Amino acid sequence: MKDMKLFQTMRRWLPMVAAVLLMTLAAPVLHAQTAAVAAPVVDKGDVAWMLTSTLLVLLMTVPGLALFYGGLVRSKNVLSVLMQVMTVFSMILVLWVVYGYSLAFDSGSAVIGDLHKLFLRGVTKDTLADTFTASVKLPEYVFIAFQSTFAGITGALIVGSLAERMRFRAVLLFTALWFTFAYLPIAHMVWGPGGYLLGLGALDFAGGTVVHINAGIAGLVGAYLLGPRLGFGREAIKPHNVTFTMIGAALLWVGWFGFNAGSNLEANSGAALAFINTLLATAAAVLAWLLLEAMTKGKPSMLGGASGAVAGLVGITPACGTVGPMGALAVGALASVCCVWGVTGLKKILRTDDALDVFGVHGIGGIVGALLTGVFTAPALGGIGAANFSIVHQLGIQALSIVITLGWSGLVSLLAYLVVKALFGLRVSADAEREGLDITSHGETAYEV
Repeated sequence: MKDMKLFQTMRRWLPMVAAVLLMTLAAPVLHAQTAAVAAPVVDKGDVAWMLTSTLLVLLMTVPGLALFYGGLVRSKNVLSVLMQVMTVFSMILVLWVVYGYSLAFDSGSAVIGDLHKLFLRGVTKDTLADTFTASVKLPEYVFIAFQSTFAGITGALIVGSLAERMRFRAVLLFTALWFTFAYLPIAHMVWGPGGYLLGLGALDFAGGTVVHINAGIAGLVGAYLLGPRLGFGREAIKPHNVTFTMIGAALLWVGWFGFNAGSNLEANSGAALAFINTLLATAAAVLAWLLLEAMTKGKPSMLGGASGAVAGLVGITPACGTVGPMGALAVGALASVCCVWGVTGLKKILRTDDALDVFGVHGIGGIVGALLTGVFTAPALGGIGAANFSIVHQLGIQALSIVITLGWSGLVSLLAYLVVKALFGLRVSADAEREGLDITSHGETAYEV
């Protein structure tokens, strides 16, 4: 009888004991599986794509932008422009790893980051940077390198407004001040954690505000303070080598795929969308610029085609990841048309010698692109915005981001130029300008005669 009761008791409790034992034994396995699911994944394809994109942005600057600008100036100043582009880019890369990355992408206020990562403190080959997908990460060194090239090319763009008349050391000191007090806050507000404009929902996929409007207004302010080149408006100041400019524009177009599609930070369909949009917008912009030239001047020019390509690239930059291909065609064509006006009609209204039309192309193209991003991101127009996307609401946010960028960068630029002017002056002497900056600033000439 007792044996029967014992058997019944064991029969009743045995399944429960077995279940507890199974759960105990399985717990480490389940925990490991859960951890494996939650753990961030470093995808080798993403890393390879981002390293390639970083190289492509480097290609955009040296040699792309350098050749584009170098061909547009006179032969006596070509080396000075090449030197300024390469040196500005190099200096910003150094400043970026010293303090720039920390202030732009570390947590801080809504306007600027902090200095927790000064001199890349705490960054190792094992630390990870965020991407748009929470479970997918990049090695932080990859992200730092990629963003350093963005900062570098933005500073180099400004050189075009100041070409053929600004002291070399003045260019470098201004760049350091502007990078610190203009580029870094704008980059943090648009892209950084807790950034003010990011929090408002501003759309800037690859740098319409951060790069192009930011550089464009800095160049325009500098052109005003420097004054026009000797002979400007009285004699023809022609590009000395349009072939250089065409090669530079072609390198910019190729490199811009890293600039735009790389800004997706992952090798997926988002990068593919940015890639095809960059391709199509640029093609549409080239055709639009040449058509306008043919209609107004009777002949389309190579310089117009190269300028149209850059205008399209600038215009699609903020929109490339959120508009559809048909929207990209519209953005490229409209940006090109507006930039034609920017380098002709607007330039006459402003009465300033923006030597290589940095504001007319990058400033105007960036503004047009930023606004059109708020239009063509709408799903009804082929974009990938939310179902309840409001064009009017988004246009308001885009306009605010433009105004903040123009105001902030414009004021910082003015103060930085004035500081440099007070220290040792902005402009070379009239005699040095007549002889050319190649020989007077660098002691060498591009072409032996």
